[in-house]
Amino acid sequence: MTQSRTGEELRRAIAHAPRVVVKVGSSSLTKAGGGIDAERIDALVRHISARVALGHQVVLVSSGAIASGLPSLGLTRRPRDLATQQAAASVGQGLLLAHYSAAFSTHGLTVGQVLVTADDVIRRAHYRNAQRTLFRLLDLGVVPIVNENDTVATDEIRFGDNDRLAALVAHVVQADALILLSDVDGLYDGPPSQAGSHLIQDVRDSGDLEGVRIGGVGSAGVGLGGMSTKVEAAGIATSAGVPVLLTSAALVDRALGDALVGTVFHPTGQRTSTRLLWLEHATAPQGRLRLDAGAVRAVVKDRKSLLPAGITHVEGEFNAGDPVELLDENGNTIARGLVNFDAKELPGLLGRSTRDLARELGPEYEREVVHRDDIVVMRR
Repeated sequence: MTQSRTGEELRRAIAHAPRVVVKVGSSSLTKAGGGIDAERIDALVRHISARVALGHQVVLVSSGAIASGLPSLGLTRRPRDLATQQAAASVGQGLLLAHYSAAFSTHGLTVGQVLVTADDVIRRAHYRNAQRTLFRLLDLGVVPIVNENDTVATDEIRFGDNDRLAALVAHVVQADALILLSDVDGLYDGPPSQAGSHLIQDVRDSGDLEGVRIGGVGSAGVGLGGMSTKVEAAGIATSAGVPVLLTSAALVDRALGDALVGTVFHPTGQRTSTRLLWLEHATAPQGRLRLDAGAVRAVVKDRKSLLPAGITHVEGEFNAGDPVELLDENGNTIARGLVNFDAKELPGLLGRSTRDLARELGPEYEREVVHRDDIVVMRR
């Protein structure tokens, strides 16, 4: 269990965190109809640079690529179709990074762009490469600027919003805190514009959110996430031991200064395997495996690998290495894992022992369908 701290102590820890991830959304960086808002970006950069000047490390997770590219394409709102979104991101990412580079350079800092897709980080070698790159950039005094690679991400395999990406990046870089900057100054117990709504200063667990009306996407029309995605992201980060501060981009000076603004989310868990956190929160399952009662018990309670003898049914089209959901006899998801066989291979293996399969088909079949190191049991 994590050590309990008062809200004041937690804010003080965030204010002095040696390594912090800062996430900023499209609506805080761009104009209502798209295009870069130079004044707001420059202000963000100025305050991040001041934090770095104190000897701290900052990773910036920045949205805004699609919105930044809209004017160049003659668009005034975020397009609905994926191809046009990717085209806007292709144009806008370069414009956004150029502005960041110029702004940070006035403070003597260099930036490094890190574009990722969910598929880049669910596979063992890929996520380790991403982690090594981020660590090396920080060691070199560079400010990493992370964004989802919207130009190649697909609807099937994507993070979906940079709030969730920021929570996962905070875990990958072993950050001491995550700061989510929005267009609202914190989490309220009702619509912020409605009379009688109050700012929630501390969230210690999910019980503090009971009865809270959490809003969706804002009205600017250029972003993707809303307050619900920020609360979800805070849950991901805090479950892995990372405290979260949620406030508005207009208060970035206070967020990166004394942290006496917004809403703080207290850690509810401890750091876990980076790759398993990615597997739980950043993957889109490509198929499903239905298990018998014995296999469910082995996976959930005994934390053992999944063998072909315990699988009763295979659904979907997937390749070896893809994420799949593991279901119990009633169709409930009990775990997620990386499968070692293609979907076409598995039906002929079901219900059989690995020893018999190896004797009949060869030694390469004497292996688990999903190894225990590649399984994350889903929280209930």
